[in-house]
Amino acid sequence: MQIQTKPTFFIFSGLPGSGKSTLAKRLAREFNAAYLRADTVEQGLRDLCGITVTGEGYRLSYRIAADNLALGNNVVADSFNPFDFVRREWEQVALDNGAEYINIEVLCSDQAEHRRRVSGRQSEIPGLELPDWDEILRREYHPWTSGRIAVDTAGETAEQSFGKLLAEISARMIPRR
Repeated sequence: MQIQTKPTFFIFSGLPGSGKSTLAKRLAREFNAAYLRADTVEQGLRDLCGITVTGEGYRLSYRIAADNLALGNNVVADSFNPFDFVRREWEQVALDNGAEYINIEVLCSDQAEHRRRVSGRQSEIPGLELPDWDEILRREYHPWTSGRIAVDTAGETAEQSFGKLLAEISARMIPRR
C-alpha cells in the first residue's frame, strides 16, 4: 500500500519567448507530472471545432488539470496567465482537487535577448502561429499581487535557470513521507 500524498500543481505564467515552456517541460519530466500546455489546447479547439478561441482554452485546460489532480497526479500547466483572476482560477482548480500549488512566473529581463529568442523560435504545435515581437509588446500582462517563484532567464542557460527553479521549489514544498 502506498502512502497517500497530495499532488502538486505547478502553474507557469509569463510572456511568450521567456523560456516558460522549456522550464515547464523539464519540470514535468522531473516530477513525473502531466504536462498541460494551453497553446496546444487552444490550437486543438481552433483546428477541431473551427472556433475563434478566447477563454475556452483555459476553461478546458482547467478540466483536464482537475481530472489529473483528482487522480493524484502532479500537473504542470504552461500558459500565458496574464491576469490575476486567471491565476486565481488555476489555484482554485488545485484547491478543489486537494492539491498543493506553486505559481511560477518566467521572465526575461534583458529585452534584447528576449527579442532574439522570439525572432528565432519555431512553433512546436502544428498550425499555431507564434506572436512576433511587436505583438508580444502589445500584450496586456498584469503584475503579480501574490506570491510566486520568479525565474529570470536572462543571461542564463536553460540548465542554470532550471537549477534555480528546482532550488526554489524544494524550499517551498511540503516534506513528503
